[in-house]
Amino acid sequence: MAEKTIELVIRRQVNPESAPYDEKFVISYRPNMNVIAALMEIQRNPVNAQGQKTTPVTWDMNCLEEVCGACSMVINGKARQSCSAIIDTLEQPIRLEPMATFPVMRDLQVDRSKMFDNLKRVKAWVPIDGTYDLGPGPRMPEKQRQTAYELSKCMTCGVCLEVCPNVNQNSSFMGAQPISQVRLFNLHPTGKMNKDERLHALMGDGGLAECGNSQNCVKACPKGIPLTTSIAAMNRQTNFQLFKSFFGSDYQVN
Repeated sequence: MAEKTIELVIRRQVNPESAPYDEKFVISYRPNMNVIAALMEIQRNPVNAQGQKTTPVTWDMNCLEEVCGACSMVINGKARQSCSAIIDTLEQPIRLEPMATFPVMRDLQVDRSKMFDNLKRVKAWVPIDGTYDLGPGPRMPEKQRQTAYELSKCMTCGVCLEVCPNVNQNSSFMGAQPISQVRLFNLHPTGKMNKDERLHALMGDGGLAECGNSQNCVKACPKGIPLTTSIAAMNRQTNFQLFKSFFGSDYQVN
């Protein structure tokens, strides 16, 4: 009986300036393998389908539990995490490509710096000094806590940006991910100290006004985060913020 194999076609690129090309690999099948396991097999023995020795494939990974978001790539045309992509559920040949929204560094490895730059832009953190005991913080109402928990599942994987038609080289739109994080940190009792700054960041270039409401982001999010609900909530808050700025600080919005 012939040995069962797995066929993979991988979009490769030597460096950011070089042209991409496809390379095919055939590896031995094992039950319950994920895409990461297949890539590790190629890394151990980098020989392509033509039997030619080649360079090991480069990609990012870390937790292998769909928590860190590092291993995002396009698998058979769908942006997703490669650690949770099980070979048995994928049509062969399995095509692996880097996410097109981000600059390619090498092979399947991309530079997601702009995601983290946008998080800095919207001040996605709670500004307190943790070097000494401040005592117990304010308690959040249970409904708010549940909402915040869902939003906190974001792993900065980049999938929502990859599927968004408004995130491209011709647009400065930051995408759904930082917008949802603004909602998260504005819900926090201490994080509210910087609420106005975050909302003003969303009102500027690349902010909410550039969202086309395609809703691809919420469909693609691997964590099921209600991204479109966050966008709608932030639209409402920025509109109130605009009135507040116009009429002065006495204009209050809950």
